[in-house]
Amino acid sequence: VQLQAFGGGLEQVGGSLRLACQASGSGFSDYGVAWFRQAPGKEREFVSVIRKDGGSTDYVDSVKGRFTISRDNAKNTVSLQMNNLKPEDTAVYSCAATNALSWIRRRIQKVYDYWGQGTQVTVSS
Repeated sequence: VQLQAFGGGLEQVGGSLRLACQASGSGFSDYGVAWFRQAPGKEREFVSVIRKDGGSTDYVDSVKGRFTISRDNAKNTVSLQMNNLKPEDTAVYSCAATNALSWIRRRIQKVYDYWGQGTQVTVSS
């Protein structure tokens, strides 16, 4: 499966952006999909994940209540709705997928076999 991330941009504090991870190839509904982000000078960190059937989701504490992950398997898309953006949300956001997602390891980068290119999100104050 190939992944491509869209939707980044420049937004003001308190604003919203919606990221999309578009997958090509077959079997997308078999893949758990996660979003990670990397801010300048920092290591890449887990943001959110969704099970292959959309039945379970998880978020890093810093985005809980502000970000929502969802998926549309018919359209091979996973979205990340980001509301009430903060300057600390500024980062390059990447989506990643695996068809062997062990939920207990859902936040570990090495679990994910396929990665899309990043999309820049910049939040200005």
